[in-house]
Amino acid sequence: MLTLKNKLRDIRAHPIGSDIIDKLLLRLNVPSRLIDNPIAGRIPLTIIRILTGWLVGPGFFDTLLEVLNSEPEVPISTPVPPDPAWWKEAVFYQIYPLSFAEGGLRGILPKLDYLRELGIDAVWLSPVYDSPGDDNGYDVRDYYAILPKFGAMEDMDALIAGLHARGMKLVMDLVLNHTSDEHMWFQSALNDKGSPYRDFYFFREGSCEGSAPPNNWTSFFGGPAWKYYKDQDVWALHLFSKKQMDLNWSCPALREELYKMARWWLNKGVDGFRLDVVNLISKPPEMPDGSPFIGSLTGSVGAEHYFHGPRLHEYIEELRSEAFDPYRAFSVGETPGIGLQMGRMFSDAYRRQLDLVFLFDHLETPGHIRFDDYRYKLTYLKRFYMRHLNADLGHGWNALFFNTHDTPRMISKIDPEGKYGEPLAKLLALLQLTLRGTPFLYQGDEAGMQNQVFTSIDQIQDVESLGLYAELIKTMPPEDAFRRILAGTRDHARTPLDWHEIERQHGSSDSVWRFYQDLIALRRSSPAWIYGTLEFLRPKDKNLLCYRRGPTAEDTASAEDTASAEDTFYVEANLTPRNGRSHAPAIARLLLSNYTGASRTLRPYEARIYSLYPISKGPRP
Repeated sequence: MLTLKNKLRDIRAHPIGSDIIDKLLLRLNVPSRLIDNPIAGRIPLTIIRILTGWLVGPGFFDTLLEVLNSEPEVPISTPVPPDPAWWKEAVFYQIYPLSFAEGGLRGILPKLDYLRELGIDAVWLSPVYDSPGDDNGYDVRDYYAILPKFGAMEDMDALIAGLHARGMKLVMDLVLNHTSDEHMWFQSALNDKGSPYRDFYFFREGSCEGSAPPNNWTSFFGGPAWKYYKDQDVWALHLFSKKQMDLNWSCPALREELYKMARWWLNKGVDGFRLDVVNLISKPPEMPDGSPFIGSLTGSVGAEHYFHGPRLHEYIEELRSEAFDPYRAFSVGETPGIGLQMGRMFSDAYRRQLDLVFLFDHLETPGHIRFDDYRYKLTYLKRFYMRHLNADLGHGWNALFFNTHDTPRMISKIDPEGKYGEPLAKLLALLQLTLRGTPFLYQGDEAGMQNQVFTSIDQIQDVESLGLYAELIKTMPPEDAFRRILAGTRDHARTPLDWHEIERQHGSSDSVWRFYQDLIALRRSSPAWIYGTLEFLRPKDKNLLCYRRGPTAEDTASAEDTASAEDTFYVEANLTPRNGRSHAPAIARLLLSNYTGASRTLRPYEARIYSLYPISKGPRP
């Protein structure tokens, strides 16, 4: 049990404490050496509270200790070889059905051969459930029905069968933190205090004699996190839009309904789920006020109380045992606010919770958030990978991605003018498919898609961006508010795919599309790319990312004379728009580059893959 008598090094040694410190350092753009040194490590929390109490406000340290003490375990650090699994070897592709192809599910079906030709092993399908569409399907009205604009259940059955017939799997988005306010459960609960669904949601009396929300929590989409229903004189919790009402996971009947629904989809043949904001499902019953200081850093007041709630791991363990394990279903969690150490507490195999989690700290450079207008420097990515990708030691696994339906296109964040669009698209692809982890492509990655050009707030459809804009114009000119929205709106990733452009690239031997296809084939050609060692080289050269992939020790010992045991590769990537120096060994044989033609130097954002002869055996004959 941690108390104020503990020292900073004790907090750093705790998985949640370590991640909280990392988040603060990242948000404030403070180097870790200010914390990770013997002098700072010996400072007790009592002293830190005295020194910082004026800044963080009352109750901050009590809340911090409460969150830390909710997790008594620490990640296992003894190295173990990774257990083979189909999802570690697979290349995933996310389909956002509103913009992937015309015709919804029927539009996806003719594209399955296209995905198979690209080399895709599994599709992650964003929501197609019946929904009012306030948050593009993440506000579910009926988990057991398909939104008519996407088709019918027969089309869903055809998609599952079509993927399986081509040797591919289907992972569906599952939204378990909230439902639409039009869901039958919520409508019954709202209008009938005696409804069996009343405890499925968070209904509370207001504060200040009912005239104010129950607490000061704010929504991720702007404004208070509570909606007032005048006719019923009650407030209901919504961490996202006003039509996405949070579910009360402390209610056993709710949990059983959700498990039953998940089993229903698995019985239909779905192979697993991507779990939307799954780490937010546990809220403390007291629902105390949030820290304004933390809210100023995270953008959401109150998040410290539910980003890692008191019964979170219990709920996820139960979800897995009751719904997933009987079907050997794959699960990947979207876990905003979770860092490296907590991520391992969710995904380490022995804990029987999730197979994989999405962590997001690589998507913005230190000191920035998504709605900041800035130029992303790839030199940060090197630091991130060197710390994260060798940290699991067989405990947990990495999800490798740069784009999703919730983020602007990474290429445009690095190069807003579009001068290096194609080399950057290929460089990101090369990193994603040669580092250790499971690649998740987002639709359009394979064509090098960039941000959309928006000229007016009237063109924006993203409910998050519109909510933020409404808040911003209260304190700044509309043109400044719109500029901020442009930097981070999710609509950049939700514009329709240009199938004419994809067809053109499909017919070109040096296109981004062909580069992805070649990389996926290369990844599949050797187990070294998946389960092999990852050794980062030239760590002090911030402008150059170099690493070696090779066979595991077990491969070498058990298959010393086989080609797979000898597969060793060298990868180098210039992380800047300036020419750089190549450090490829003399014995290296070039396999793939994101540029055509020979060059002694590494051109702007150039990345290369080489094959190396095994040093211990000498050149191959």
